[in-house]
Amino acid sequence: MTDAGQAKLDAFLGKMVGDLGAIATGAGVLLGDRLGLFKALREGGKMTPTELAKGTGTQERLVREWLSGQAAAGYVDYDEGTDRFYLNAEQELVFADEDSPAFMAGAFEVLSTLWLDEEKVRNAFKSGKGVAWHEHSACLFRGTERFFRPGYNANLIDSWLPALDGVVAKLERGAEVADVGCGHGASTVLMARAFPNSRFTGFDYHEPSIERARKAAAEAGVSANTRFEVAAAKTYPGTYDLVAFFDCLHDMGDPAGAAKHVHTSLKPDGTWMIVEPFAHDHLSANLNPVGRVYYAASTFVCTPASLSQEVGLGLGAQAGEARLRKVVTSGGFKRFHRATETPFNMVLEARP
Repeated sequence: MTDAGQAKLDAFLGKMVGDLGAIATGAGVLLGDRLGLFKALREGGKMTPTELAKGTGTQERLVREWLSGQAAAGYVDYDEGTDRFYLNAEQELVFADEDSPAFMAGAFEVLSTLWLDEEKVRNAFKSGKGVAWHEHSACLFRGTERFFRPGYNANLIDSWLPALDGVVAKLERGAEVADVGCGHGASTVLMARAFPNSRFTGFDYHEPSIERARKAAAEAGVSANTRFEVAAAKTYPGTYDLVAFFDCLHDMGDPAGAAKHVHTSLKPDGTWMIVEPFAHDHLSANLNPVGRVYYAASTFVCTPASLSQEVGLGLGAQAGEARLRKVVTSGGFKRFHRATETPFNMVLEARP
């Protein structure tokens, strides 16, 4: 091997060390999140492993090893002078504050399903039958809610809904809203709290998620103007001023069929809000850190979910606006545009 070739190999192996470290540290994030270690660090300030272990009911030797690994990753800070560990302001927002728009611990819970369900996905690669959403490990359902909720908290009421033509005024007066593919109901509850004069119905085919959504609505005190029902995107009942699809259209086997049903379920002046993962229309433009995460999730979750259903279009999480436009307009919608975007999502508005 030439010197230039060896240098390239060394650089690539260095990247592998970084990637392996990220994967290994991710398991530690999941562990610390579930044991309450990050939240305890936030509350306790600079702590020794003994203090953290005592405060969380955990074993000191294992806590010391966990803290050391998180510190090596830069996820926890270490004060050598006092032999104490702590979270800086940025780390608190990412790992310990579930209301923060930067909270990311839920993402690690989502990604754990990629490993847990690898065998199911491997079999789907061979059979082509896909893996339905409900066939995944339960961590996917809870993790998805925790991953998307901070973004909804930061953007839905103050940015996304105001970007839609006339929608906020309708919601303030009192509108009928369907949140299709609502999962645990984070988006539904958030809208119901912000617009008490409107009535919100969350639909999802996954009954355990609907049960959790009903509890979430009760806990948030919005049961009076919110209900949740088990129904699919092509068959949910009712007529609405606003229909919302949050990060779910690309998961559907027949998104064009769903688009046609949305069209029939909207009032003549109604709006369909479609929130989808941010993506460019061409692969080369998506070869970046955000695309890396979304393609991985799409390989293990989104595309197999679509292939497990009728039609099995398999849009994937990086479908891009052009492909989504074709799906939406095939359902009878005449007006379609990108209303707004964030680094992780694009908000599309469709009207009859």
